[in-house]
Amino acid sequence: MKIRSKFIAFRTLSSVVASFVFSAMAMAEDSKDAWWNPSWTQRSKITLDAGADGAGLSDASGKATVLVRLYDGVFQFGSAREDGSDIRFVASDGKTLLPYQIEKYDSLLNEAFVWVKLPDVKPAGKETFYVYYGNTDTAMPAAAKATEAFDENYSLVYHFAELAAAPVDASSNANNAETVASISESALIGNGLRLLGSAPIQIPAKPSLQWQQGQPLTLSFWIKPTSLQDNAILFSRSEGTKTFRLLLNQGVAVLELADGSSPQRSQPAAAIAPAVWTHLAVVADGKSLQLFVNGAVYGTLTGALPSLNSPISIGGLPAESNTSGATAFVGEIDELTLSNTARTAAWVKLASINQSGSDVSQRTLSLGQTEGGEAAEHSGGMMEHLSLFGDIAGNMMFDGWIAIGVCVIMIVVGWTVAIRKFIYLNSIEKGSKIFLKRWKELSTDLTALNTEDDSSVSSLGGQVEVSDQSLIQKSPLFHIYQIGADEIRHRLDKDNNRIQGLSGRSIQAIRASLDAGLVHETHRLSDGLVYLTMSIAGGPYVGLLGTVVGVMITFAIIAKSGEVNVNSIAPGIASALLATVVGLVVAIPALFIYSYLNGRIKNSLGLMQVFIDEFVAKMAEFYRPAQEPDQSGGSH
Repeated sequence: MKIRSKFIAFRTLSSVVASFVFSAMAMAEDSKDAWWNPSWTQRSKITLDAGADGAGLSDASGKATVLVRLYDGVFQFGSAREDGSDIRFVASDGKTLLPYQIEKYDSLLNEAFVWVKLPDVKPAGKETFYVYYGNTDTAMPAAAKATEAFDENYSLVYHFAELAAAPVDASSNANNAETVASISESALIGNGLRLLGSAPIQIPAKPSLQWQQGQPLTLSFWIKPTSLQDNAILFSRSEGTKTFRLLLNQGVAVLELADGSSPQRSQPAAAIAPAVWTHLAVVADGKSLQLFVNGAVYGTLTGALPSLNSPISIGGLPAESNTSGATAFVGEIDELTLSNTARTAAWVKLASINQSGSDVSQRTLSLGQTEGGEAAEHSGGMMEHLSLFGDIAGNMMFDGWIAIGVCVIMIVVGWTVAIRKFIYLNSIEKGSKIFLKRWKELSTDLTALNTEDDSSVSSLGGQVEVSDQSLIQKSPLFHIYQIGADEIRHRLDKDNNRIQGLSGRSIQAIRASLDAGLVHETHRLSDGLVYLTMSIAGGPYVGLLGTVVGVMITFAIIAKSGEVNVNSIAPGIASALLATVVGLVVAIPALFIYSYLNGRIKNSLGLMQVFIDEFVAKMAEFYRPAQEPDQSGGSH
């Protein structure tokens, strides 16, 4: 009777908890925003996070056109039209259509890049809107013009999506280039412009590109230089003695401005790394020009924009006007825009983060799971499965919960060890990489260790910078190197002139100390892995124990009650098997994690063994005396 009372009490408590959970889920389901149009069967919620977890904007950016990356998992390409013509973006009010422009839509590769105009992006907050699709009606209403995705302040927008053609302006101004471009099909966002150091891209002068004296302006684009160059032109516009240029001098972005007098340049700052996508922006407000790199202020130049109505050059200068020794830029350029207004610093930061495709970019603009259509049916199936697990857990008896509790402890301990071990291995691998790079320079002359200065030994004879010493000191190779260096110094201290070198026995003794250090480092690398092996071996057995005990109790209850039917047996058996499932959930990930960590540890051990052999060989080469006494007391 006591066993049956426990069974009924736990079943009642679990049922109450399950009912509460699913009631909350039902309330959340009912509180969803109203559907915009029933003709569109599916949608995904898009969240723009301008707070600390996302873009981290401290000021309002104003109107902004953001990049939405659609990919498999959050967007069902098979449910949308092949060309994406049924896509619509709707504001959070469920009524307002947002203008958009598709730069690339590939239903075969399940990838799309879409630009969506938002009326305002407020700082330190979250904004939501929806992407709708799945309309099969032949008389589907047309979408807004693609050029409306960019506000009236844009004078030029180049996606460089054209193949074997001149770049086409994606804004409403039709400021198309007149030079056929070489295209890179794997740029930052779809296709991009590839410049090989030959003819620049020329944009003819038009009324919408005319600059008035002191007018506001914003230039924004991405670059990926192939290598460091002297005075490589990125963007240039000149007319007589008036010049506006943005160039890259040995990786340093430089802003050059002239208005009838000698050109002035912005102060140099940190160099931009080659072969990496970097965002550049210039904002002119009539009093000064600010240069931004990756959303942060990089340089400032006092002055106003000169009046210019000449052609624009991208990536170089025409041969007839190149009198300053400037060079043509070699690399890639993507998403170049010009605006006849001074965009805010928040606008520049949002553009650099949103378009980068980095982890911060994904946190800034994220897509939720698909709602409606096939996805809704799939979601319903998933909810049904989850509800079944809830029912099974509701029939779990006290003994089964003990087994599951032990498994949960194993998971917590095992994953804690795994995470710490991941962090530790990553840190020592970074340190070892720096150490080996500097060791190659030191190993050519090991007599750098022949010193009484501890700092010289710690810095590998002055090869390691102070900023890297804290990282390199985590490397087990550095620990072994220190043991060898200390042993060498200890033995050479007896020789005031430090010229006699080391005997063969001293070298063998030092080798023994290095091997002892290897053993200590092995213990340090393997420390904690025993908890993963316990999870691998013990998890299934603990779960099996809970299953066996649960089955025994279930049959004991049936024997006492005299009820022998499927409805009385199945719930107890299912709940008992849940313990085995949890045990396997403990063991299977632990097995893969252990195998991965063990492989990395073996690689580190092999690297240490090779280093010890190399250290001993170099030590014998630089410190062993030219003549060494033989066994009979003579010399050889």
